[in-house]
Amino acid sequence: MIKADLHVHTLYSGDSSNSLEGIIQQCLKKGINCLNICDHNTTEGARKLKAMASFEIIVSEEIETPEGEIMGLFLQETIPAGLSPEETIRQIRSQKGLVCIPHPFEIVRSSAMNARTLERIKHLVDIIEVRNAKTWPVQDVNRPLRFARDHHLLASAGSDAHTLIEIGNYYVDMPDFSGPEDFPASLKQGVIGGRGTNLPAHCYSLACRTLKKLGFIK
Repeated sequence: MIKADLHVHTLYSGDSSNSLEGIIQQCLKKGINCLNICDHNTTEGARKLKAMASFEIIVSEEIETPEGEIMGLFLQETIPAGLSPEETIRQIRSQKGLVCIPHPFEIVRSSAMNARTLERIKHLVDIIEVRNAKTWPVQDVNRPLRFARDHHLLASAGSDAHTLIEIGNYYVDMPDFSGPEDFPASLKQGVIGGRGTNLPAHCYSLACRTLKKLGFIK
């Protein structure tokens, strides 16, 4: 079995301060031995970390579309932002990647995909992120899980870590896998563990993101 955090950002995301070396050390400290690295609109950090880490790194990308973010897993190249959801998914498929919708339905996150769009493209989706540690409990946090079950889609979970202390806040205990071909079968057997990010961690993450955008953190 492996312990996988399926939503982590590096400093190659514009709003994350996570160094590649720091991510490795934090994973070793917390017993995380599989990461889905899904920086915003780039695979550069994920590809570099995969070459460095002694544990499994899934090269992914959290891609901005006009109707919400879509995550492509097991990519070889960066997919440009700004394409329609359907074209974004087509490009993920052209790389033999898997399609995941991160943090769907969220009411306090502008990048979240809404119900109307997800209903339109659900037949093109493999995975729904049903637990995201950054989700504020001011909304129906179980709605993504119900959607995944109702439509027979795989369920994933991750910390959405933009700072090192957040890594592993949500994770999936799952059988090991060798690539995108057997990842779905492994994830289907997974058990989600962990907890949502607490208020101090939220504030710390927000402060780091703000300082990075202002140029005080690289």
